[in-house]
Amino acid sequence: MSTQNLLPYGLGSPELVEFQSSYFVCKEICDDLARLAALLEGNGFRLRLESAYRPFEKQLSIWNRKAAGELPLLDEFGKPMQRPADEEELMYAILTWSALPGASRHHLGTDIDVVDANACPEGYEVQLTPDECTGMFAKFHEFLDARFAANEAFGFNRVFVPGRGKIKPEGWHIAHLPTSRRLLEGFSLETLRGIYEKSDIACKDAILANLPQLAEDYIYPYFI
Repeated sequence: MSTQNLLPYGLGSPELVEFQSSYFVCKEICDDLARLAALLEGNGFRLRLESAYRPFEKQLSIWNRKAAGELPLLDEFGKPMQRPADEEELMYAILTWSALPGASRHHLGTDIDVVDANACPEGYEVQLTPDECTGMFAKFHEFLDARFAANEAFGFNRVFVPGRGKIKPEGWHIAHLPTSRRLLEGFSLETLRGIYEKSDIACKDAILANLPQLAEDYIYPYFI
């Protein structure tokens, strides 16, 4: 399989541009992202990226560290929870807030996690939680919601919203949908299965046994 065909899985060699320090995005979205940043700045906000492109290995590291208890597991309310001993229960606990490696939209370079830098208290470490979205970043997200509703966000919109799939809503996550749709056209669940079979992903047996249903609940609903 060519490296281009592996891009949806976080593999291959995507054409990336450093949009903010240490945060890389797909070259194709840069102009629209700059326009969105300028719109926000003109209305008193300052767009800051907290996450952007992630290769497969980085998403795999996040997944495996959560499985091992090296990163916190959060419940549906965004609060720390105990690590389940059962492999399948652990898999679903991680999926509450983290995408499966190889199926994360961050692999595309079209999706970013964003906050308003102007609203961050000095020295505050952003956690990307629902409480932040409805608290210190509430005005920022209200402004974005209005732009999304009016189709005035240069192709960007939210993906992880209430009622869509089983991943909890992520107000901080936005995507450049025209570009991501094109990149996802060649996605294959069987290719993803083959990647898992050769990887050292935690909860591998549970993932492979449940992959078709996982796709229906945690992958395909977000391919919009």
